Amino acid sequence: MFEDAARRPKEKSIETKRFDNASALLRNAARRTEANWLNESGDAVDAQEVSGYLVAIVMAVTRRDEREPIEARLRSILGRRLLELFRGELIREWRERPEHTSASDILETLERIETVRRAIDPDWSQHFANRLSGPDGLALVIEVAHDLSSPLTSILFLAETLQRGQSGDVNDLQHRQLGLIYSAALGLSELSSNVIELARGGSRLAEEEPAPFSVADIISSVHDIVRPMAEEKGLSMRLLAPTNDHRMGRALALSRIVLNLTTNAIKFTEKGFVEIVAKEIGEDTIEFSVRDTGHGISDKARETLYSPFRRTPMGDGYAFSGTGLGLALCRRLVEALGSELQVESNADWGTRFSFELELKPVEQ
Repeated sequence: MFEDAARRPKEKSIETKRFDNASALLRNAARRTEANWLNESGDAVDAQEVSGYLVAIVMAVTRRDEREPIEARLRSILGRRLLELFRGELIREWRERPEHTSASDILETLERIETVRRAIDPDWSQHFANRLSGPDGLALVIEVAHDLSSPLTSILFLAETLQRGQSGDVNDLQHRQLGLIYSAALGLSELSSNVIELARGGSRLAEEEPAPFSVADIISSVHDIVRPMAEEKGLSMRLLAPTNDHRMGRALALSRIVLNLTTNAIKFTEKGFVEIVAKEIGEDTIEFSVRDTGHGISDKARETLYSPFRRTPMGDGYAFSGTGLGLALCRRLVEALGSELQVESNADWGTRFSFELELKPVEQ
């Protein structure tokens, strides 16, 4: 059918001496594409329709001027799929008949096919932007973040298992590489979790009511999570829990805050230590702080410290900031717990984030 369609008057308009051989190969590739498609799809798509699509593809690939319009029907799922199959069949034609086409003709034809592909591909960035700005935009963000969480958790578990030698001995280089994998996966895991929480408002507390918990257990848990990151960078961890350890409060929110602050501290510290302290400043009050020995926060950086989106260096747009997202979430959770997140920073000393919480002591 393609052969009959290819004899229409339109085909003559694309014939030039320069493309005599290439056009023959293109037509052969189109015939093979049509035959294979019809063998696989049967009556699912009208044969005449497939033939018409393939004629349009050959005309688009061999057009003299790229400004010539491409048939609108190629901007469809069927059009894009047939172009992909056509490209594969054309490569087979070249492989079977290498004497008919020069290397320069092959490269030029592939470039033309790529130009057509770009022209008929949908504008996914605009499509995604429209989805985000639509009524289901928030749900889309949460859905994507959720889809990232499970595989990232698996990567963290496997990387730590391998790093500890539970699946066999690892050398120093492998240990460091696994630390890098763990650090990257942990950063992405925290980012996806923060996106979910911030999309829901950022101040939602998982526990409806305060419950007994161990402050030392929270600090120990955070340390276990970030330990591979700290080891990979050669940083020491300092931990201090209160004497009266068991308290009444919301442990999940507190754990999230301390973990976010600690991962940020490790991220921006190249040498020295990161310190997690829970200090009693009254019978019912504990001050939590995370300090690092990094380069500190400049006055300019403080202006956008809690902003998930920041101006690009060129000032021509905004860039996403995972650090700003995590700190924004920390501040909202601290406020939801009835406190305020404080920050101290100095270039010669490092950075310290702190907040105070009223947590009544309870029996173990």
